[in-house]
Amino acid sequence: MPTQHAPTTARSRVTLFPLEGLTVAYTTQSGDTRGLGDIAVVAVTTPDTAEGRDLWALARSMWSRASQRQEQARWILTQATRARIVRAHDHQDLPDTKWTAELDSPFQLDALFANHETLLTGRMKIG
Repeated sequence: MPTQHAPTTARSRVTLFPLEGLTVAYTTQSGDTRGLGDIAVVAVTTPDTAEGRDLWALARSMWSRASQRQEQARWILTQATRARIVRAHDHQDLPDTKWTAELDSPFQLDALFANHETLLTGRMKIG
């Protein structure tokens, strides 16, 4: 089970999208001053009982090859980046939004994926 850290508050572009009964938020953070957005934050916003671990469970159940944590992380990132790029009718793109999240321990990808080196999951509150 990932370790929860103190709440993080930031302001950034946030994409909200539905995913199998969850509302999920996707944003990026930078690990240094270059501002590359190398850290992906993918967190649930509803329902109140959902947590970041629900994203990992969903990745395991939705993709039969997602037996390894690296594959599960890539599946989560694929859903988040797809929602931002496709701009479906059922998503919201909030360009400059304040958010607070309780995030799990960073998951380091074994290679750069969708311009991300690290994935953080958890719960997020918008506003």
